[in-house]
Amino acid sequence: MDKIKEKIANFKLEAESWQEKYEELKEQYKQLEQDNTEKENQIKSLTVKNENLETEVAKLEDQLSESKQLAENSSTLQSTNENFTKKNEQLEADLEETDSKLKETMDKLRDADLKAEELERKLAAIDEEKTQLEDKNEELAAQYAEAKQELDDIAASLENL
Repeated sequence: MDKIKEKIANFKLEAESWQEKYEELKEQYKQLEQDNTEKENQIKSLTVKNENLETEVAKLEDQLSESKQLAENSSTLQSTNENFTKKNEQLEADLEETDSKLKETMDKLRDADLKAEELERKLAAIDEEKTQLEDKNEELAAQYAEAKQELDDIAASLENL
């Protein structure tokens, strides 16, 4: 019987030991479940954060793409602007050269007009002189004809004598 009592006592001790182990494992299980729940909550939180970050990354990528496009457009516009500026400068230089040539041509035209007016005055003076000389020539021709007539008359009267 002692052996049975001893076995019962051993069983009781073993049962208490198992009971303590059970309680300990039960505590560990609760702790692990709580840790697991916390980890799941962290996972959910991180998943939401990750989704938000992915959305933000997508937005930033879109903005980056738009910025690149704008930069490319800006570069193209800048290049076009530089081309227009060069063309404008060339046109301004051509305009200045044309203005200079126009002024030179206008000066030459003015000089030609003055020379033409001077030549017209000289021509008018020569025409006037020609008219006077023609009148004088006619007058002298008339005088010559008259003098010749007189000489012919004198010669005829001398021949008659």
